[in-house]
Amino acid sequence: MKQKGKCYISLLAALIIGALLAGCSPSNLQTLPSATTHPSLTRNINDYSYLIGPGDSLNIFVWGNPEISGTFTVRPDGKLSTSLVDDIDASGRTPTELARSIESRLAAYVRDPIVTVIVEDFIGPYSEQVRVIGEASRPKAINYRENMTLLDVMVAVGGLTEYADGNDARLIRVINGQQRQFGLRMGDLIRDGDIQANIDILPGDIIIIPEAWF
Repeated sequence: MKQKGKCYISLLAALIIGALLAGCSPSNLQTLPSATTHPSLTRNINDYSYLIGPGDSLNIFVWGNPEISGTFTVRPDGKLSTSLVDDIDASGRTPTELARSIESRLAAYVRDPIVTVIVEDFIGPYSEQVRVIGEASRPKAINYRENMTLLDVMVAVGGLTEYADGNDARLIRVINGQQRQFGLRMGDLIRDGDIQANIDILPGDIIIIPEAWF
């Protein structure tokens, strides 16, 4: 009798835990529309411009002044020092914005300077990187590229592990200053080839892939 009582309690506890997990499941979250070149629920991706980040290697060319031109690396603090300009803020700016800022600083030394900034090694600011954590083969932060989709991200991280519950994965995205979560169907996309499960990825997205419950 006692043994039956223990089994009943264990079964009841399992059902309660299962119900709680189901209530928190990403499958109950809103899903994003299939991948297009015009993603909704966020800024228009056609307006995307690359932002410089710490570790980026920049080729800075000052027209008519090769002696102060060269290749420079953005420091971990996001600043940059060139031949005549020290500690100029570079992180979070577009190459064009940085070029105009360098021109204004160089004007004290060079008459009517014209500067071109070319990014050679792309890393970008952390706020623009796409992070994949959990049951990916190679979890990591990925540099965002224009028109990137979930499938592109999965190729970059080597797909799912054998223990991944891809259809319970979730995406965390900041929209209008508010953090929102969306359900993903990565298992359908990767294992079944369901292209409707492919979605647009945006700078700063976080993808969490849980382990399956066996």
